[in-house]
Amino acid sequence: MNIGPEIRTAAGVVRGRWEKAVAVFRGIPYAEPPVGAYRFGAPVPVQRWDGIRDALKFGPPVPQVAHTGAVMSTASGSAADGSADCLTLNVWSPALGTAGLPVMVWIHGGGYQEGGSANPHADGATLAGSGVVVVSLNYRVGVEGFAHIIGAPANRGILDQATALQWVQDNITAFGGDPGKVTVFGQSAGAGCIAALLTMPTAAGLFHRAIPQSVPGTFFTPQLAAAISGAIAAEVGARATVEELAGIAPRALIDAKDTILQKMPEFVETWRPMALTPSPFSPVVDGTVLPEAPWQALAAGAARDIDLLVGHTQDEYRLFNTRFGTEMTHEQVNTTLEWLAPGADASHGYRTMYPQATPAQLYELVHADWLFRMPSLHLADAQHAGGGPAWLYELCWSFNHEQGASHSLDFLLVFGTLGIDDVRAHRSAHPSAANEITYVSDRMRTGWVDFATTGNPGWAPYDPHTRATRVYSAAPTTQPYPEERSRRIWSSHQFDTLDLPHTE
Repeated sequence: MNIGPEIRTAAGVVRGRWEKAVAVFRGIPYAEPPVGAYRFGAPVPVQRWDGIRDALKFGPPVPQVAHTGAVMSTASGSAADGSADCLTLNVWSPALGTAGLPVMVWIHGGGYQEGGSANPHADGATLAGSGVVVVSLNYRVGVEGFAHIIGAPANRGILDQATALQWVQDNITAFGGDPGKVTVFGQSAGAGCIAALLTMPTAAGLFHRAIPQSVPGTFFTPQLAAAISGAIAAEVGARATVEELAGIAPRALIDAKDTILQKMPEFVETWRPMALTPSPFSPVVDGTVLPEAPWQALAAGAARDIDLLVGHTQDEYRLFNTRFGTEMTHEQVNTTLEWLAPGADASHGYRTMYPQATPAQLYELVHADWLFRMPSLHLADAQHAGGGPAWLYELCWSFNHEQGASHSLDFLLVFGTLGIDDVRAHRSAHPSAANEITYVSDRMRTGWVDFATTGNPGWAPYDPHTRATRVYSAAPTTQPYPEERSRRIWSSHQFDTLDLPHTE
């Protein structure tokens, strides 16, 4: 009988299995189930267990859309199917024991409202095969993890991540990793969480390098977050307090969230630009868990001892653009420009810099810039201003005409989980895409692994004068930042917390 590898963690022994040349451990609990008395609290490190715990399957997802586990329907979290035990992590390692390999901890995206570590596109086997230990994790999302609730700590989902990072510090040596060489990497909401972790006292010393990919520009004040959470709670006849929400099943709160999500454009006069985003949640700058918005904190030197690799894709908003391929009037796009673009004469800047752009193209550009491209660029600027090392990248390569270099494509290439057959099968695939993808994917993965290993991804560091950027195209190059026109439009803008409108 082939017994899989066994590792003793601080809480007990786990048994995984070898999958080709990589040892894989799935579903290791790092915190107690966030149910009952723990439901809206800070995460509690997992208690010890006796015997050997099989770590062969991913842990159940945290409460979210499309999760049908019993915990979704009960307020207590009593769940015969085990779905309450959802705060788990996974480890892929090419060499167990004292190998001392760099560690890369993946934090998934999903708009702060969905996602999980079982996503096959984030399978760590190929990345681990490049000589690193890969860790991925589940964390609370949606109301459970990010709603602003009276009596509960803010940013519970990010506190979950910090607890998982502490687990890495305490346990990763036995899995072949070096706890002194930990890189966090994540995309979209995962990148926003990393931007928060860079500034959070709870996370100090738990990682040494960071790769936030497509950083969202949305961080909330407590006042804005409370207004959104209050609207969600009102849908179930409650106030956003621990006492009242504790008696309501996660499924009901998810349904309430979905109702508010559909109504968000109606709130634009009070919730301002966040009402035009695809999510009602973002990190809350509460002054305690998260003391300051990341751009201000990094510029003041909060992460000067952490190596930062940050970037975005070229066509960040294409996947979210419900108007793609439709005609828009100048009046329609003017409204969007007035809400999102910086400066008193918002439409003038974009029309001057992009004189040939159609209204539909301007609509997509300003969303891409406001949501992801400029927040990512400005994070690099802030890190440099604060005396910390920074590197910048942009993914311009794409494999199909419809989606372009879309949001999320970069992490698929890093993990190597977008296959050649998937590329060929797309209805608008570029003729040469199947021949290019392996090379582009390998180049990105090599840069990420080199960064995790040495602190240098292989190109010149970023500074606001040369703006050296690794541009991933069919033939990757290092050049000045490609989105110069947008950079100029946003050059005097200061990303900060989003708030309710101030009244006299």
